[in-house]
Formats: sequence, C-alpha cells, structure tokens
Amino acid sequence: MANIKIHVLHTGSVIVNKNLPFHDDQANKLAWTGFLQPKSDLIEVPVSAYLIEHPQGLVLIDTGWNTVNRSKWGQIKNLSFQYPVNKAKLAAGQAINEQLSKLGYQTNDLDYVLLSHLHCDHADGLRLVKDAKKIMTSQVELAAAHRDKFHYLGNECRGVNIQPFELKPSGLGPFGRSFDLFGDGSLEMVWVPGHAAGLCATIIRSYENDQIVLLTADAAYAHKSWENNLRPSVVVNAKQAEQSLAWVKQMADNPTVIETLANHDADVVPHTIVL
Repeated sequence: MANIKIHVLHTGSVIVNKNLPFHDDQANKLAWTGFLQPKSDLIEVPVSAYLIEHPQGLVLIDTGWNTVNRSKWGQIKNLSFQYPVNKAKLAAGQAINEQLSKLGYQTNDLDYVLLSHLHCDHADGLRLVKDAKKIMTSQVELAAAHRDKFHYLGNECRGVNIQPFELKPSGLGPFGRSFDLFGDGSLEMVWVPGHAAGLCATIIRSYENDQIVLLTADAAYAHKSWENNLRPSVVVNAKQAEQSLAWVKQMADNPTVIETLANHDADVVPHTIVL
C-alpha cells in the first residue's frame, strides 16, 4: 500500500466558555453557556478538519465553519440561538474549500466527506463541499439531528445529500461498534457517543508501518481532556461521554498510536502526517 497522508487543518476557531469543553463538577451547571459568567472565562480554540490522501480515495473528516460567519450579522443569522454560546471566527483563506484549493484540490475531487457528528462547528462548512462524491455520517447521528432541534442547526445540512453509514459490531472503541470505510481497517469511524448520540472518532491505520493516528473528534476537546479526565459539558449522555473519554486515553497510551489529535486542541498546529 502507498503512504497515507493526513493534513491537519484549522478551519477557523470558536470562542466558548472554558467549561464547555472542559467540564468542572464544581462549576455552575450552566457555566458552559457563558450566562452571567465573567469574560475572563472565555477561551478561543481551533476548529479542525482533516484531509486524508488515501490510496483508495480522497477523504475529508469534518468541514469547519462556513464563510457566512465572516460577518457578525451573517454569523448571528447562521448560528441562530447557538450564537451566544459558540462564536465563530474564520479568517480569509481558512474555509475548507479555500484550504483544499491551496493543497491543489477542488471540492468535487473529494471521494468522501465523513462527519464525526453534525454539531455546527463540524458541519457548518458542508455547503462549501456539497459537490463531493459522497457525504456521510453515522445513521445514529443523522437520526439524532432530525429529532433534536436544540443541539443541531438544520440550515447547515439543507440542500446537502448526507448518506448514513451503519455502525457494525467490530470490537473497536468503548462500545464495540464502527464503520470500516474501505473494508481493510485502514480508515474506521469508531462510535464514541456521549457528547453526541452518533459521535465518531477516526482511526487511520498503516499496516506497513504498524502505526495509527487517532482523531478524537469531540470525545476529547484537547490532550488535557484525557490527561485530566475532563469530559465536555455538552452531552446527551454523561456516562457514555466518560466511557468514550476513557477509551481515548487508553488509545493515546498505546505505543502504536503515533498521534492522538483532538479537534479543538489549542496546542495542535496545522501539520501533515505521513503513515
């Protein structure tokens, strides 16, 4: 098999209360919303996406922010009631279509767009890549987005053909279910629910080098999440979120895992990994 190349991209950033990504049992239960909290508790963290040049296809994991967020009014209109909690920042050249162009690709070159989940900071750029050959998320997540109007914004998926993939028993992950994109274990979406019902981390594996890269999505917001056992505050199931985080730590400690990358880790800079 030829090399697998993973481009770690920052598609803007998001400003949130520090309790949103890093749950504190001692904090006010609504502290993560920022309501009546000091501005000093606000933090800015990156919003990542990952372009994978795989021998069997060009794969994008998540899409980051849409360009409509570059104006304050566009952001307020786009993010609706979530705007006070998640403030988007997207500089020129950082949108996913712009970054693909810098790497020599057009959006219709994408064979797959795989969404870890459908929260706004991961799916907002969908409309920028809607001409990709196939756009997918887990069947569990797609169903959750249809029924849950609090955690999801329907406008982000409007006009985009999102197809479901099935999470099958595999023994992988905290709950033993995953989706094997190419059927050879080289790229698997692993079910890590808790923060979102259908949330998936991504395992990218090179059998030639016996090396793995783990993309945690929002099972862990940063490396300190698994180092200090800090689950997100925004959860649909806190117990599942804790189990998913424990699995991330177990994977991060595995010597075959050469990088464990959380989507919103301020200590991770854009770079390229070759397996």
